[in-house]
Amino acid sequence: MKKYISVLVAAVMASSIICACGNGNAQDASAAGTSAGNASEAVSEVAGDSDISIVTTIFPEYDWVKNIAGENPANADITMLLDSGVDLHSYQPTAEDIAKISKCDMFIYVGGESDEWVDDALKEATNKDMVVINLLDVLGDDIKEEEVVEGMEAEEEEAEEGEEGEEVEYDEHVWLSLKNAAKLCSAIKDGMVSVDEANKDVYEKNANDYITKLEALDAEYENVVKAGSKKTVLFADRFPFRYLVDDYGLEYYAAFVGCSAETEASFETITFLSKKVDELGLGSILTIEGKDKKIADTVKQNTAKKDQNILTMDSLQSTTSDDVAKGVTYISVMEGNLEVLKEALK
Repeated sequence: MKKYISVLVAAVMASSIICACGNGNAQDASAAGTSAGNASEAVSEVAGDSDISIVTTIFPEYDWVKNIAGENPANADITMLLDSGVDLHSYQPTAEDIAKISKCDMFIYVGGESDEWVDDALKEATNKDMVVINLLDVLGDDIKEEEVVEGMEAEEEEAEEGEEGEEVEYDEHVWLSLKNAAKLCSAIKDGMVSVDEANKDVYEKNANDYITKLEALDAEYENVVKAGSKKTVLFADRFPFRYLVDDYGLEYYAAFVGCSAETEASFETITFLSKKVDELGLGSILTIEGKDKKIADTVKQNTAKKDQNILTMDSLQSTTSDDVAKGVTYISVMEGNLEVLKEALK
């Protein structure tokens, strides 16, 4: 993969030099004309001729930037690369993506194993003054290692690495914590001020207003958890919500870790999860977004009562440009997750 990206980056840089000599004005006009939801490779929002360019990998970053930009006084071109439903763990950048990153003023990505391709892209960036924000780096000691809890299936490769003690894998789903989101938005605001100091007051006000909304929603989560009769959630699916449950002191069981590529659960896992549903008296079995609820259905059919609700929480990994155009926001998704959690904790 890294070799592929290195070759791709080199090819992009070479073609960029050639195109810049003969068609720079046409390229600039094309970039300025891109509107939200109309880009072929990535959703981009720009007001008129853009003064600055901000590239984000995933939807939460994109939505945070939009809220901090507000009415976009700098006419920033704001791009979300992962806009077609491909999640962070499966994404491979296109030549167009690499070129856009190379010349942007600010680049925001998650960090971790899924973003190993970024190193090669940044080494060849043409804008050497680019502000780069790695979410895992911003959070520092607050990031968590992936964990395998009782009953959960670990991927074979992960299990072997864990035994050898050679590699630690971190849970990349940091955006699913509202507390993390507040810290990350503050860092993004600082980055935007660095790129566009003329609009510092606007960005600081917008960031403070948005962080206040995040903190209010965080307080709602606290109240829902306190009011709930259950203190454990069970996912018959992957589990990317480690940061969220840790924020509110919840216990959890799940079929797979959050980054797992597995799609089939073993008999032992199904049996364990079904027994836990019975033992804890859970009225809900949770899944993440996606159409396949087969594991959840099987767990339900192996419980004593077979009457549990199958509910879905959105991990914000499959948000598309169409969703953005329909008005989906980070806060609206997290509000929806709160309603699901409220039902699951009854």
